[in-house]
Amino acid sequence: MDGTVDGFRYGAVTPVAAYLMACLGGALGLRCIVRSLLEARSWKAGWLALGAASIGCGIWTMHFIAMIGFHVEETRVRYDAATTVLSLVVAVAVVGVGVFIVGHRGTSGVTLAVAGAVTGLGVAGMHYLGMAAMRLNGEVGYDPVGVALSVLIAIGAATAALWSAVTIRGFLTSLAASLVMGVAVSGMHYTGMAAVSVHVHDTTGGTWAGDSPTSLLLPMLLGPVVFLLLAGVVVMFDPLLVLGERPSAPQPGPAANSVASPRPSWREPAAPTHER
Repeated sequence: MDGTVDGFRYGAVTPVAAYLMACLGGALGLRCIVRSLLEARSWKAGWLALGAASIGCGIWTMHFIAMIGFHVEETRVRYDAATTVLSLVVAVAVVGVGVFIVGHRGTSGVTLAVAGAVTGLGVAGMHYLGMAAMRLNGEVGYDPVGVALSVLIAIGAATAALWSAVTIRGFLTSLAASLVMGVAVSGMHYTGMAAVSVHVHDTTGGTWAGDSPTSLLLPMLLGPVVFLLLAGVVVMFDPLLVLGERPSAPQPGPAANSVASPRPSWREPAAPTHER
C-alpha cells in the first residue's frame, strides 16, 4: 500500500533551520572565494578549499536538518551511517570541483556552464544519495518530472552561486546572494521531496537496519555545524574576507609629496663666473 508521507513533521522548524544553514554555508563560502581572488597564488588553493567545504557542509547540513522532519506514518524511517557520510564527502568534493574551476579560470561562458553543471549535478547527487541512505519497511519511488526539475534547480543554483562568488565583491551584495542561494538550495530539496512516494510492505515486522534520525543525524550534524561556526570566526577576524577588497593606498597629494620628498635645506653653489 502507499504510505502517508509528511515532510514537515515538526512544522516550520526544520525548513527554517535548514534554510538558515544553507545561507550560512553559502555566505561563508562566497566570502572565502572572494578572499582567494585577493590573495597571493600560494594561499589561493587554501581559501578555495575552505570556501568549497563551507558551501558543501551548508548544503549537506540543510538536507539532513530538513530530513529530520521527514516522516512516513506507516513505517519507521532509519538511516545508514556509511551512506550518510558518503553523501557529505560527495557534497564537498563536487562543490570543490566547481569552485576550483571558476577560481582558476574565471567566469567565461563555457567555464561557468561546465562548472555549474558539474556542481549542480553533484549537489543533486548528494541529495538523492542521502535519500538512498534511508531504511524503511517499503520502497521509495520518484516522479521523473519532479526529479528532473530538482536537478535543473540545482544546476541553476550552482551556476548562480559560482558566478556571484567571483563577480560580487561587496559584503551586502554577497550576503544578498547567499540568501538567494539558500532559497534555491531549499527549493531544490523540497522539489525533490515532492517527487517522493513510498510503497509500504504489507508485513509489519520489517527487519530493515539503520539508526533513527535523532540518534544518527543529530550527532552527525554537530561536526559540520561546528566547522561552519569556526569558518565564521575566520571571516569575522579577517577584514579582507568581510570587505572583499584590499584597502586602497592613499593617493599622494601636495602634502604627501612635501613629506615624502623634502626639499634640502642647503643650496647648490652657483656656477663660477669668469671675470675678464
